[in-house]
Order: sequence, then structure tokens, then C-alpha cells
Amino acid sequence: MLGVLVITFVYVAFMWLVFYRFKLMRLTPGWGVFSLFFIVHLILVPMVGARFYSPFSTDVRVVRHTVQLVPRLPEPTLVAEVLVKENMPVKKGDILFVFDKSIYQSQARGAEAALVEAQQNVKILEADIAIAKDAVARAQSELDFAMIQQKRFSNLASQRAASQEAADEWNSRVASAEATLAKDQESQKRAELSYASQIDGVNTTVIQAQEAQAQAQYYLDQTDMKAPQDGVIVNLQVQSGMVAGIIRAGAIASLIVDENPYLLAAYRQENLKFVEPGQPVVVTLNTHPGEHFSGKVEEIIWASRKGQFLPSGRLPLFPDIPLDKEVRFPVRITLDDPTVPLPIGVQGAALILTSDNPFTWLGQISLRTHTWGRWLYPLPF
Repeated sequence: MLGVLVITFVYVAFMWLVFYRFKLMRLTPGWGVFSLFFIVHLILVPMVGARFYSPFSTDVRVVRHTVQLVPRLPEPTLVAEVLVKENMPVKKGDILFVFDKSIYQSQARGAEAALVEAQQNVKILEADIAIAKDAVARAQSELDFAMIQQKRFSNLASQRAASQEAADEWNSRVASAEATLAKDQESQKRAELSYASQIDGVNTTVIQAQEAQAQAQYYLDQTDMKAPQDGVIVNLQVQSGMVAGIIRAGAIASLIVDENPYLLAAYRQENLKFVEPGQPVVVTLNTHPGEHFSGKVEEIIWASRKGQFLPSGRLPLFPDIPLDKEVRFPVRITLDDPTVPLPIGVQGAALILTSDNPFTWLGQISLRTHTWGRWLYPLPF
């Protein structure tokens, strides 16, 4: 910038000395056209420098996170109460809507009863194992006695001291006792397997009942829809007596979150040549004409849909892709003063100061001209 001023001063001094002071030459139209051409190009120098060292954008908007409030209920449910109004500020945990609880209370009680029943069935399984063990012990005892009697009567029958029919009867009793023992052992095994069906020491039937009870309680809790964050309710679309949940994707209201608002400023690609995170920014908001606020660059979002192709087996046909409009990249900006009100969607302008270069004065003029122009109506600033 200093060089431009020096060159301008030297040229003006040259013109004054040559054409006015000493009158060494006559000022002709040719010299006039050349001087105008020379001065115009000198003026272009700070304008070009300002584009790189103090990029200015009037495409600035306030961005806030929004939460779409959708009922998390498994079926259409009557809206019992609406406890909020449009543009009403709410705190995290405040109850916004109350839905009919009757069916979900019944489901929760039924799931709780099923859980108690499952816990009792585990105790029954323990008793079944004890009964099965007693049955196996009794069957084993009967088998041992039958085998002793079988051996005794077989010896007596071989010595003709007892009838063969008696020996055959004990042979039959041994076979029956063996079958009874095998049956009781299988019953014990089934009882032990049922009881041993566990995860981390808890029977699987109890776990299933616990999960069902937790799900039923979850849906019962969802009949009181609470604010997930501090914010403001907008787009309220539900009233008492309506049925919500027919279309699961449909939100009944929106919550504009209070925390972490920021600004997005769109810049031409060449303007971002020297822009880096942390650099100071001067911002004006259309809601505060004539004022400016300090901030800083948080990040540059180096991404655009223009460079994205959807997966397809078809080869891209470039003439069909609209490449004529230049892509602008957004720069995320945060203000230094967190108390500045930033309604969602508010527009404004931003000037990034990449350095202390003197070229920034032109951007400062543009920024202040823009914000003071917001006072004038209907001029399209």
C-alpha cells in the first residue's frame, strides 16, 4: 500500500514539474488518456489486495442447532396436555407435552407382573432340581436292591432252592429300575439345564422379563416429553386432543438450542488464500444496523456438493453437471461477546483480517458502508 502511495506521489510530481512548473512538454489528450489509465491501475492495486488480505462477505447467517421433537411412542397416542407455547423458552428437563398414559401404564404393570413370575419360576427351578435329585437317589436305591435280589434269586434258582419264575421276576424288576433311574436322571438334567440358562448369574427368562419391563417403563416415561436442551419452542403443531405418532417421522414442534450458536460466512475460493483459524473477524448483523462486533475464525469448511458424485454404474456426463456457478466455501465464525443476541437465520456481513496489512482499510470501509446502509430504506444494501 505504501508503494502505491509513493508511486502516485512521484507520478503526480512528475506531471506537475514537466507540464506545469517547467513546461517542458505540452499536455496532450494522449498524455491525459495515459495518466487516467495509469491512475486507474494504481487504484486497482488496493482493491485486489483487499480481496486477499481482508476478504469481505455479505452472505453471513446465524446458525443454531435445532431438535425435532418427535414422540417416541410405539403407536398413535392421544395428546393429553400441551404445556408450552410458541416462542416459549424452556429449560432442559421441562415437561413439554403429556400423552395419554393408560395403555402404557397397563403394559408396564403387566411387564412387572411377568418379571415377578419369572423370578418365582427360578425358585421353582431350584425346587425342581432338588426333587429330581431325590427321585434319582430313590431310583438308584431301588435299582441297587433289585440287583441284590436278582443275584440272590439267580443263585437259589441255579441250586434249585427257588423257582425260576422268582429269578425272572427280579430280572424284570432290575430292568424296570434301570429305566426309572435313567428317566429320573434325564429329568434332573433338564431341570439343571433350565436353571443353568444364565447370563452373568441371572436366569435368561428373568433377563427377558427385565428387558420387557424396562421397555414398557421407557414408553411410559415417554408419555411425558421433556426438553432435551435449553432453548426456545417454535413450529408448535400440536394441541390437546390431537393424536400424535401416526407418522413416526413427523415432528410436533422444534426446539432451537441456546448453546453454541455460530455464524457461517460464504467466501469465494480465491478470497480464502490467506485465511486461517484464529484470525480476527469484524461482523455486522442486520438486527443491529450501524454496529459491529469482534469475533474470530473457528474453521474453514473445505467441502462442497459440487465435488460429490453419487455411487452409480453409469459414467458421469460432465455437460449435465451444472459447473457454471462458482462454489463458495463457508467459514465458521464465533463472536467474542457471548451476550450478543443471535436469533437463528439472522444475516449480516463479515470482514476477516488476515494481517495488519494496510489493504484492510478498504474492507473496513466496505463493512461500515454495508451496516450503515441498513439504516436506509429501500436501498438494497
